[in-house]
Amino acid sequence: MSVDGGAQRLKTEADEPGWEVDPDDDWGVAVVATVGRQLRLRREAVGMRAGELGAATGYGEDLIYKIESGKRIPRPEFLDKADEVLGAGGLLSAMKEDVAKVRYPKKVRALAKMEGKAVEIGVYECNIIAGLLQTPEHARAAIEAAQPPYSQDDVERMVAGRVSRQSVFRRDPAPALSFVLEEAPLRRPLGGTMVWRRQLERLLEVGRLRHVTLQVMPTHSEIHSGLDGRIELLKFADGTAVGRSDGAFSGRPVSDLRQLRILELRYGTIRAQALPPRESLALIEQLLGET
Repeated sequence: MSVDGGAQRLKTEADEPGWEVDPDDDWGVAVVATVGRQLRLRREAVGMRAGELGAATGYGEDLIYKIESGKRIPRPEFLDKADEVLGAGGLLSAMKEDVAKVRYPKKVRALAKMEGKAVEIGVYECNIIAGLLQTPEHARAAIEAAQPPYSQDDVERMVAGRVSRQSVFRRDPAPALSFVLEEAPLRRPLGGTMVWRRQLERLLEVGRLRHVTLQVMPTHSEIHSGLDGRIELLKFADGTAVGRSDGAFSGRPVSDLRQLRILELRYGTIRAQALPPRESLALIEQLLGET
C-alpha cells in the first residue's frame, strides 16, 4: 500500500492542530478510544502494518498509532478512506458523526444541543459579534486575541465548535432568531480589513434571512438597558425556556419562570432601544462601504 507516485508527504501531528482529545471529556475520550480500537482490529485482521495504512491514507505511521491508541481524533475523511482500504464495510465510516462532535468542547456541544432544539433564539451581545454570526476567520481572530493565549490546538477546537453551531440556520423548520449587536464591535477591524469586510458581508447575508431579525444598538443611544452584559434566551416547542445573562443570577443558566421574565424584559427593552432591522442593515452596509 503506497501513496500515488510514492512522493506525497504524509501528514504528521504538527500538520493538523486542534485534533487532540480533551482528557477531561469523558464521553469524547470513550468515543475516540472505541474508534481507535476498531481501527486497530480491522487493520490487524487484514494483516496490514500501521505504516502501510498510513501510506494508503496519507498519514504518518506515528499518527496512525495515536489514533489507534485513542489519543488523536481522526478526521471524517480519514475514517472514510480507512474504511475503504480495510474493507470495513461502513463500520468505521458510521462513526463519523460522533467523532465529529468530540472535537468540539463540552460546553459548546451542550449549547449546540439546546440551540438545535430551540424554536426561538434571542441573543444580545455587547463586546463582540455573536458567535452564531461569526465567520471562521473572525472567530479565529477573536479567540487568538485572548490573554493568556490559548494553544493552537485549543484555538482550532474552539473555532470548529463555534462554526458548527451555525447549522442552526439550516434547520428545517427554521427557528426564529433575533440578534442585537452593539455598534462598536462592528467598527473594529478584528483580523484585518479583509476579515472585517467578510464579517460585515456575513451579517448582511444572515440579516436578510426571513427567519432572522438583526438589530444594531447605536453607540450614541442615550438610554441603554444592556449595560449589565450579554443575554441569551432559548425557547422550546414544549413551552419551556432557558436563559442566561452576564449581569443576572451570577451568570448561570436559569429556567425558573420568574427569572426568565426578568431576562425577557431586559431583552425586549434592548430590542426596542436598538435600531429597527432595516436601519440596522443600512448601517452595516454603510460600514462595509467605508472599509
